[in-house]
Amino acid sequence: MLKSLLLAGMGVATVLLNAIADQTPDVSLSPDRWASDYAKYLGAQDVDRTTAGVATGNRGAVTVAYNGIAARAGLEALERGGNAIDAALTAAVTQVAVTAGAPVSYFGILSLVYYDAKTGKVYTMNAEWNTVRAETEPLTIPGSLNMASEAGLRGTAVSGRTALVGGFMKGVGAAHQRFGKLPFKAIFDPAIYVAEHGMPVTKHLADKFVFRADDLKRLADTRAVFTKPNGALYTRGETFRQPALAGTLRAVAEHGTDYMYKGPWAKKLVAAVQADGGKMTVDDLSRYDVIWDDPLVADIGNGYAIATNRPPNLGGVNLIEAQLLAAASGLATDPHWSTSAASLRKALDVSQMFTLSYLPPATVAQIYPGLDASPEARVTPAHAAELWKRMQAGVVPFRWKDAAPHHSDDVVAIDEAGNIAALTQSINCIDWGKTAIVVDGVTIGDPASYQQAQIARIPPGSRLPAPTETGMLFKDGQPTLGFASMGSGLHQRTMIGLLNVTRFGMTVDEAINSPDFFLPDADLTTGALTARLPKGRFPPALLDALGRAYKEYDGSDDRFGGEGVWVAISRDPKTGALRAASHNRNNSAAVAW
Repeated sequence: MLKSLLLAGMGVATVLLNAIADQTPDVSLSPDRWASDYAKYLGAQDVDRTTAGVATGNRGAVTVAYNGIAARAGLEALERGGNAIDAALTAAVTQVAVTAGAPVSYFGILSLVYYDAKTGKVYTMNAEWNTVRAETEPLTIPGSLNMASEAGLRGTAVSGRTALVGGFMKGVGAAHQRFGKLPFKAIFDPAIYVAEHGMPVTKHLADKFVFRADDLKRLADTRAVFTKPNGALYTRGETFRQPALAGTLRAVAEHGTDYMYKGPWAKKLVAAVQADGGKMTVDDLSRYDVIWDDPLVADIGNGYAIATNRPPNLGGVNLIEAQLLAAASGLATDPHWSTSAASLRKALDVSQMFTLSYLPPATVAQIYPGLDASPEARVTPAHAAELWKRMQAGVVPFRWKDAAPHHSDDVVAIDEAGNIAALTQSINCIDWGKTAIVVDGVTIGDPASYQQAQIARIPPGSRLPAPTETGMLFKDGQPTLGFASMGSGLHQRTMIGLLNVTRFGMTVDEAINSPDFFLPDADLTTGALTARLPKGRFPPALLDALGRAYKEYDGSDDRFGGEGVWVAISRDPKTGALRAASHNRNNSAAVAW
C-alpha cells in the first residue's frame, strides 16, 4: 500500500520564476563558458550540508536538494536569456548526468506545474509512468522490496517486466516546445559536458556502486558503463565518464525526443527489456504522450491557496487534504510540533492520512461509511472537518506501535518576470533498480517491482498514478512561492514545510531547517507504525512524552530512514525580492542573481 509513495521522489524537482528573452539561436550553456564556477561546484559535490543553502536576489534564483552543480547550470540558462522552463529543464537534465542515472533517469518520470505571469494562468503537465499494454497479469510481475534491511532494499527479482514506460524525456520536449525560449539543444549542454569530460566519484556515488555491485555487473552493457576495464568498481575520487550517454543526449538534442520514443534508441530499449522477459514494445513507446491539464486549486486558509497537479497524480490531493486537516484539527494553530509532544502526535496522525490514496475504494468505504472520499471531496474543508471528527473517535487506517520503556532531486528557481515552473522527476526505484538495464548510457529502473497492486487497478497501457507533490503557493491571489518535494517521506516533508510558511510565518530556509519527521516504519507482520525522526532534532523530554515508538536516524542514514525533501523559493510580490532555500542535508545548493 505504501510502497508506491515510498520511492516516489528519489529524484529531482525544479521550481523557477522566470521568462525573459527571445530565442537566441547561438546560445551555449557549456561549462566552458562558466569554467571557474563549474570547477567550484563540481568540487562541492562531495560536501554535505547541515543547514539549508540560502541565496537571495531579484533577477533569478535556483535551488536544489542534491547536486548543487545542477542549480548552477540552471542559473546559467537564466543568465543567458532563458526562461523558467529553460532553466528548470537544464537543471533537471544535468541532474541525471551527475547522479549517473541512479535516483533519476532520462527514462524516468516528470511532472510540471507552470505559472505564466503574463496571463496569470497555471498549467500542469503529467509525464509520469505508463503501464505496458501487453502486461495483463500485473500481480504476477516478479519482485518486491523490504525496507527493513539493506539486502531487502536491493530488491528480490530480476525481470524486464519490472520496467514501465517513462515520460521524462517526452516531458522535457513537450515543456520546451510549449514554453521554452532557448534552443532545445542548449539545455543539454551541461549534461553532455559532464558525461563526456567526466566527474570525480563522490562518497555517495561510490557507496551506491558498492551497494548495487552485483546488479551493475550482471549485464555487459551495464558493466561497460559502471566498471573499469579490469572489472573493478570506480572508487571515491576517480574520474567517472559516460561516453555512451553523451552520444544519446547529443542525438536527442539534435533529433528531438522521438529518437527515444520512436527511433533507434526505442528499439534498443525494447530488445533489452524483452531479453529479460519483459513485454514492452516499441508501440508502448510511440503511443506515449504527456497530459496537459488545468491545475487542482484549493484554498488552505490564512489567505493562502495552492495550485498543484490533479489526478491521475495522487500527490496533489494528498498535500491539499493534509493542509485542510491541519486546520480542522487545530494543528495549524497549536504550538509547533518541535516544542509539543501533543502537536507532534497530531502531526504524525494528519500526515499519515495520505494512505487513503492507496486503499481500494471499497476498503475506504468500509472504514469510513457514508464519507465521500472522492478526490473532489478530499480537497474541501467540509471533508477535512468530518474526517478529523472520525479520526478523533479513533477511526484511522493505521496503528502506531506503543512506546517502549524510555531509555527518503529537487531544484527551484525564480526571476524578476514572475513566471514559475515547478518540475519533479524520479526513477522511482532504489539506485538503478535490481534489473540494472542500461541502454546507450540511459538507466532503466524497476518501478513495477513493488507497485503490482497499483498497476492492477488501472487498464494496461494507461497512466499510473504518482504521488509527486509539486506546486505553487498563492497569498491573497498573488504567487509567492514555488515548491517541490522528493524522497520516500515527501508527503510528510511537504506538509510541514507548507505549514511552517503559511501558519508559523517562517522564511523558506527556516521552514526547511525546522525539525522534521520522516515516513514511519511499518512492521511487516503487525502493520504497527514506528515514528522515524532525524537524530538530535527533538528534545529528549518531548520524545519521551510522545507515547509512541520512535527511532532516530543519523544523517548518513536519513534517506533509507524515510527522509523527505522539500525545497522552495519565495518571491515578494511587491518588491520582487527572491529567497531560495535548498535541502539541509546532502550536497544541495541555492544560487541567485
